[in-house]
Amino acid sequence: MKAIVWTKYGPPEGLQLQEVETPTPKENEILIKIQAATVTAGDCEVRDLTLAPMFRLPFRLYFGWRKPRRITVLGQELAGDVVAVGKNVTQFQVGDPVFAATGLRLGAYAEFTCLPVRSAMTLVWPKPVNMSYEEAATIPTGGMNAIHFLRKAKVQPGEKVLINGAGGSIGTYGVQIAKAWGAEVTAVDSASKLEMLRTVGADHVIDYTQEDFTRRGERYDVVIDVVGKSSFGRTVRCLRANGRYILGNPTLSGMFRAAWTNRTTDKQVIFEAASYQPEDVRLLLGLIEAGKIKVVIDRRYPLVNMAEAHRYVETGQKKGNVVITVMNVKDNHFQK
Repeated sequence: MKAIVWTKYGPPEGLQLQEVETPTPKENEILIKIQAATVTAGDCEVRDLTLAPMFRLPFRLYFGWRKPRRITVLGQELAGDVVAVGKNVTQFQVGDPVFAATGLRLGAYAEFTCLPVRSAMTLVWPKPVNMSYEEAATIPTGGMNAIHFLRKAKVQPGEKVLINGAGGSIGTYGVQIAKAWGAEVTAVDSASKLEMLRTVGADHVIDYTQEDFTRRGERYDVVIDVVGKSSFGRTVRCLRANGRYILGNPTLSGMFRAAWTNRTTDKQVIFEAASYQPEDVRLLLGLIEAGKIKVVIDRRYPLVNMAEAHRYVETGQKKGNVVITVMNVKDNHFQK
């Protein structure tokens, strides 16, 4: 099969199209023919290890010290069709369309991948009938993180919710989920994304390059900082009594300050990582199947243009999601 192989840490040019062995599913695994995957900011950070300092050493030890060895194909979310099942698998049959999160196995930048049907670190679920493969591939990162953050914040109808970094994968899902739950939503991002955020339901938009939301004098019940770049102290002060502050991309100092804030004030700071709880999946899919969520796809790239897709995502201009189309991979310059 063809796959984009992660040959070295560093710039996108280290992602190269190569021929690799097609995997064979183990007893509890399924083999998926991948139709679509995505490129997220997190994928780019893993590729060149521009992660938060507390993650860099563990990730290098896990992937390989000098270059990637244990994992050589990136990609954390996908949608496709089941083409083979292990002998102990009863949940899926050949031909079933699915979406999936690969966890630290990664591997979505390829024509095929194997995933376990039951795992705390991965997710495989039937694809919603009202979504394309490209749309369904965005569910694990954008959708599942958004539903997790909003559930942890216990958003109620009529509450004022602000999402910082609202124009990306998680934020565009988050705006729509919060609106579906009856919240008044303020979306913060760059000017080029504000009109899109209005179209997906934001009541108010703020261009962060022109105005700091923490200095406006507004008070919110919930602030979700997807990008982790707002001032911790000022953000806490712009919360109403019993307000909740979700750190979507926490730093080590932010975690310590969160513990102190939770102990000494009536505000709550939450930084728990998202997990793939079945109740969250069902809740999110209920909103999708009811037509309350529109997936925002900014650009589509074929698998052979993976490096170009990574370069675009790194500009920070991505609106919603960047999707990789994997089906019918062709490259006239590819040498087997």
